[in-house]
Amino acid sequence: MSSAIICPPPAARSRSFRWPFTSGRPAPRWVIAWRRQRNAALSLPLVILCAGAARSLTYSNRCAPRGIRGRFAAARSRPSRRFDGAWWRSVPDTTSGAGRYAPSPSGDLHFGNLRTALLAWLCARSTGRAFYMRVEDIDSGRSSDASAARQLEDLAALGVDWDGEVLYQHTRFAAYEDALRRLPTYECYCSRKDILAAAAAPHALLGAYPGTCRDLSEAERDHRRAALRAQGRVPALRLRSTVNSWTVTDEFVGDYVGLVDDMVLKRADWAYNLAVVVDDAFQNIDQVVRGDDLLSSAPRQAYLAHLLGVATPRYIHVPLVLNAAGQRLAKRDGPVTFREMGDDVLERLGASIGLPGARSAAELLERFSIGAIPREPFIWL
Repeated sequence: MSSAIICPPPAARSRSFRWPFTSGRPAPRWVIAWRRQRNAALSLPLVILCAGAARSLTYSNRCAPRGIRGRFAAARSRPSRRFDGAWWRSVPDTTSGAGRYAPSPSGDLHFGNLRTALLAWLCARSTGRAFYMRVEDIDSGRSSDASAARQLEDLAALGVDWDGEVLYQHTRFAAYEDALRRLPTYECYCSRKDILAAAAAPHALLGAYPGTCRDLSEAERDHRRAALRAQGRVPALRLRSTVNSWTVTDEFVGDYVGLVDDMVLKRADWAYNLAVVVDDAFQNIDQVVRGDDLLSSAPRQAYLAHLLGVATPRYIHVPLVLNAAGQRLAKRDGPVTFREMGDDVLERLGASIGLPGARSAAELLERFSIGAIPREPFIWL
């Protein structure tokens, strides 16, 4: 770096450098040689000075008290915001990837949510990954700042920590816009009732959008757009997919082939499938731990990642917590939230993942193994 500051530009160091005290004649050879010797002499002390400073900093970090040493380590481990060529991405400075937990702030977390959060944290920390927290608040009608704050407080009280600042999806709309512009899309004017009726046809793929608006003429689009405008509505934007299925790899299931259709990317709010792919890439997420009810959405998200040119994470879809009737646990099933369950919530969570008797999240981490995660749903009684 010193030579770049001290030495003249290449043109000045060439034989054709113009002698400043004459009119257009090349500088004498002795002047060129003198300049080179001077630059070398000035560069050497700076190199020695920089090397000594670096050695001093390393020694100070090694010999400092533990608390100060931790500050040096924390400074080195902070995520950097370096551009890597992707238009929405800010890559954390990690070499081993990261995991995350991303709750929707529509109410307090119940036992099933807490169990998934704890498993996501354990999977990331036990494999040396960073762990990030993301609040999925793109559903403006159901999300609230108060719920988000309570959820984060409960997770912290449980012993689940995270790296860096919490990422809120409502701050990421510009990134979603950028991603949307790079995808093949078309407007869809169908109501949910229209889609259900078309999907009931004998030839339709179960659960797939039938493509009603995919190939409309411009005149038809103008007519349908005007009709929606009269109702105070806007068209949805759908992906123009070129495949019907996509394969992902799950830790427990192995290779899983799932349906891919012309999924919605934006209505009045941003669609989950697009937001989660963009944000996972932004945070360098390479391990996604979540409930196995979301397994069927993984191929759609992996296909979007493929189209956007980002890596697909490794999935770990864990069994859900069910009530006595075999249905997914809900708040109507009794005192199931962190604040309702009392002081033994961590012990109950540990028992649900095959680690009974643990008194802290740190103790769970010491005993945890991904391969030992139960493969059957946990029944809440």
